[in-house]
Amino acid sequence: MDHIAGKWTILVIDALRAGGTMRYTDLSRRIGGVSQKMPTQTLRTLESDGFLTRTQHPTIPPRVEYTLTPLGHSLAEPVTALREWTETHINEIEAARRSVE
Repeated sequence: MDHIAGKWTILVIDALRAGGTMRYTDLSRRIGGVSQKMPTQTLRTLESDGFLTRTQHPTIPPRVEYTLTPLGHSLAEPVTALREWTETHINEIEAARRSVE
């Protein structure tokens, strides 16, 4: 559950759903504002959990691509809905946080 609900998981799954097969740099660019460590860690976890496949092509320099698996696609719809809900209600969430501070 921790892997599925993580901020970076939601961003990676949503980016791959929208962009299809992507290289690491394209994926990082699409997510934006992240260090190299977080997407790398997230991609490894998602691969080990069966949500995406990592394909390394034997070229120089090596070309690596990421694609959602059928399991990843089944997760993409609820993840996208969660992201959209958050974007819709972000002002309310921030207002609630300010009222508690």
